[in-house]
Amino acid sequence: QVRLVQSGGGLMQAGESLTLACVASARTDNMRSMAWFRQAPGKEREFVARIDWTGITPYYATSVKDRFTISAVNAKNTVYLEMNTLRPEDTAIYYCAATQAMELVTHPSDYHSWGQGSQVTVSS
Repeated sequence: QVRLVQSGGGLMQAGESLTLACVASARTDNMRSMAWFRQAPGKEREFVARIDWTGITPYYATSVKDRFTISAVNAKNTVYLEMNTLRPEDTAIYYCAATQAMELVTHPSDYHSWGQGSQVTVSS
């Protein structure tokens, strides 16, 4: 069973930047792509960004496009989410996740392994 261990998170002011990291304990054939999701209180878990391990095809939710950047460092089995110009509506628990799919998939049920979650709170 692959473990995904997250780091980062915290209390931020609107407009600030923050980077989350997700380290995979191993790379397996069923981890072809990685993604970040977030879940705000009382809301469903929503897709944020996705990347495959080639790093060539990142994809973003409309709400974070041009503010967030997802990247992957193969040698470190690590995926990052750089979040810039944070807004109060970005407040949520952020999760990294792994999928076997190489094509773009954005529903949580398409992902089989999850990190422990990182709280990000943005105040106005």
